Amino acid sequence: MTRNGSTKKTQWQDHYTRQAKKEHYPARSVYKLSEIQKKHRILTKGDRVLDLGCAPGSWLLYAAEQVGSRGAVLGVDLTPVTVRLPDQVRVITGDIHNLQNTAVQSLGGDFQVVLSDMAPATTGDRFGDAARSHELCCVALALADALLQRNGRFVCKIFQGEDFKLFSDQVKERFERMHIFKPQSSRKASREIFVIGLGKK
Repeated sequence: MTRNGSTKKTQWQDHYTRQAKKEHYPARSVYKLSEIQKKHRILTKGDRVLDLGCAPGSWLLYAAEQVGSRGAVLGVDLTPVTVRLPDQVRVITGDIHNLQNTAVQSLGGDFQVVLSDMAPATTGDRFGDAARSHELCCVALALADALLQRNGRFVCKIFQGEDFKLFSDQVKERFERMHIFKPQSSRKASREIFVIGLGKK
């Protein structure tokens, strides 16, 4: 019975991996953003988008499709992005903590959307991993405070833990509407969840 359950789980996970490969995305994570887009319309034509934790590039590609040739996407990650990217996408390989001045120089620091799919290197200590996830989320929110224009939209992945309510309340304070969303394409065992802010105050 356990074997059958494991097989079903593997098939479910492989479905997204196979689909991503077929559609020329480097990772299955694209379908999380796709689900968020279908439900909340985060990305619109002509938007300027900041994508934090952008490697291996699936969110960059999807965001570029949504914003079109008149939009622009700036990705940041410690890991280099090696996939071929459209002309309206730029990537900075570096630390988000040093981002603010670079972002301003690159795209004027006037973004309609800030996305964060950042996650810490997991250790198996769920409390420690959740705390490190929360730290990254606070950095993402600080960047949204500094670089996201009024009425802008914010999407941030966080590991559920004792700081989750604190973070979601902080988003709620800054945006007209706050939503919590668990994509179908997230792995069932994953403690990740997305906090979405719409309409920056």
